[in-house]
Amino acid sequence: MNVSPVRRALSPAAAAASVPPVYLVLVGVVSVQTGSAVAKSLFEALPPAAVVWLRLLTSAVLLGLVVRPALRGCGRGDWAVVVGYGVALAGMNFLIYQAFARIPIGIAVTIEYMGPLAIAILGSRRRIDLLWAALAGLGVVALGAESGALDPLGVLFAVLAGTAWACYILLSAATGQRFSGASGLAIAGAVGAVFLAPAGLAQGGAALLDWRLLLFGLAVGVLSSVVPYSLELTALRRMPPRVFGVLMSLQPAAAALAGLLLLGETLTAWQWLAVACVIAASAGATLGGGRQRGPETGKRVRDPAAPPPD
Repeated sequence: MNVSPVRRALSPAAAAASVPPVYLVLVGVVSVQTGSAVAKSLFEALPPAAVVWLRLLTSAVLLGLVVRPALRGCGRGDWAVVVGYGVALAGMNFLIYQAFARIPIGIAVTIEYMGPLAIAILGSRRRIDLLWAALAGLGVVALGAESGALDPLGVLFAVLAGTAWACYILLSAATGQRFSGASGLAIAGAVGAVFLAPAGLAQGGAALLDWRLLLFGLAVGVLSSVVPYSLELTALRRMPPRVFGVLMSLQPAAAALAGLLLLGETLTAWQWLAVACVIAASAGATLGGGRQRGPETGKRVRDPAAPPPD
């Protein structure tokens, strides 16, 4: 009896392909921020550096097994770009987890989102994007109105994470031109895991031998990296990048809701206003940007305001 058609119909890939792409992206958004909330709940038992290292290690191993990137034929320039990409990936995750440890995750993600938003706006020549920049600035002002309630170091870490995110976006484009498929991301994930290993192992110490904490770390890696990345890849094959970017602008709101529901982190009216301003600015800048094309191939590329898979 030939059961291969049945197996194909019941496979995860076939199931995902049958779901409207908008829902796949929204599930990915929820998964990322749920992973952030789970990660923060671990901070009392496991330092942020150890948690983020477990996350990177999980995603690097799974990506490596699935993608199996070819390392032959890479020149020095290729290695320089992909290593920089991996360091940016590790730094972005390390910095935002440091921010999570000090301020609500909804606020941290809102501040961090200024990085990719700045890339999207600065790369545009449309006058209306000045309006979106002003709206994002209003969000910053709204956060500033509550600055006394926020840990300044946590805010600084979130700003640095946004800067690292912007670097990640630029290096992601360069990596995509040098490596086919997801090979560059798989290599960068391994680089990031190696880069953060000293800090993760030193701060985690004996706690990393606790199998229960390791399971939670694995869950963070799956929720924050593996699930959303897989869903995003499937969705992007069936939707315009600008629509994807608009949906990604919901990340700050999803982070705030995850913090509220899973961690009991409440935001003030001014802080919710800041989140709303950043979402509106990101959605507006993405919607008005039209379809973006690669520099030579003419293929559509991922929206620069979209968050990274890791």
